[in-house]
Amino acid sequence: MDIQIGRGKTARRAYGIDEIALVPGNRTLDPTLAETKWRIGNIEREIPIIASAMDGVVDVRMAVQLSQLGALGVLNLEGIQTRYADPEPILDRIASVGKDEFVPLMQQLYSEPIKPELIEQRIQEIKQLGGIAAVSATPVAASKYGEVVVSAGADILFVQGTVVSTAHLSPASVVPLDLAQFCRSMPIPVVLGNCVTYEVALNLMTSGAAAVLVGIGPGAACTSRGVLGVGVPQATAIADCAAARDDYYQDTGNYVPVIADGGLITGGDICKCIACGADGVMIGSPFAKAQEAPGRGYHWGMATPSPVLPRGTRIRVATTGSLEQILIGPAQLDDGTHNLLGALKTSMGTIGAKNLKEMQQVEVVIAPSLLTEGKVYQKAQQIGMGK
Repeated sequence: MDIQIGRGKTARRAYGIDEIALVPGNRTLDPTLAETKWRIGNIEREIPIIASAMDGVVDVRMAVQLSQLGALGVLNLEGIQTRYADPEPILDRIASVGKDEFVPLMQQLYSEPIKPELIEQRIQEIKQLGGIAAVSATPVAASKYGEVVVSAGADILFVQGTVVSTAHLSPASVVPLDLAQFCRSMPIPVVLGNCVTYEVALNLMTSGAAAVLVGIGPGAACTSRGVLGVGVPQATAIADCAAARDDYYQDTGNYVPVIADGGLITGGDICKCIACGADGVMIGSPFAKAQEAPGRGYHWGMATPSPVLPRGTRIRVATTGSLEQILIGPAQLDDGTHNLLGALKTSMGTIGAKNLKEMQQVEVVIAPSLLTEGKVYQKAQQIGMGK
């Protein structure tokens, strides 16, 4: 039901992940029986978790290790890895600078041109080490470097922007990327995003997206919502886009996965996203905490280096464990940030969902007190869920 903001404006209530809870069903399931496999394009993965294409999260080594563990890591083709032959001293500078000097430094470092030969080299390094070469670019860069991406042997391309749509208006001097034509011309799966509405998600699917990314502004290091005032809370955005997926599948027989992208910190967040309809999730800050992550305990947004309007910041996430501990355990922390796969399987067992499709059908309730009810001592002592 619409809410009247004033005489001339009404609004629909939208919900974030922190405002909902999952309701146990009539049965339970041993977590070892929970099936978490999913497909994205022609790639099947054991774990429905993707590491974000952020420079503090994924480099060649992280992409390979994530592949080996059954997940997926996406390399940013417009980041440090493709601007500098040796990115290590650059990453050291980013981690060492003070917060007041951070944005100017990023604008300076990212003014270094992208080198097509480094795009090719990074993709080949991932492939040579046995990893799945998943890479990300903005629409402009995808158009410019698409042929390089394919010739280098990439397995899947993510075309990402703060907002991506099929109805983009450009100045007369600029030819916008035709997403449908681009998807048809690419011999590898193309994932499109980001979006938050039923209509745009459906249009992206119709254009040939292998999957659709959902989320505008919820990321831990993203400031788009503050800078632009744009976004829809994730629970509502996922449910709306999942409805588009289901309608598109019913009409065409083509199932296009929906990926919740951003704002997810704990295993519980991941579980609730899938319950809202997501097929998988893309996360950044949880993986930035890994010992193997390139960010040295820091995480920053993709739009932070913008020369005219930065829409991201750098946050310190610290290093809390190995990538393996964070993804599949064993957990050494009690706050839900370790063993994300174990959390998903245990939640599925508690609810009685045998697979992700059943997990998408569980009952959800509005629960604004879910994370605070009865947690007075944890909050006071800053332990567990009170950190």
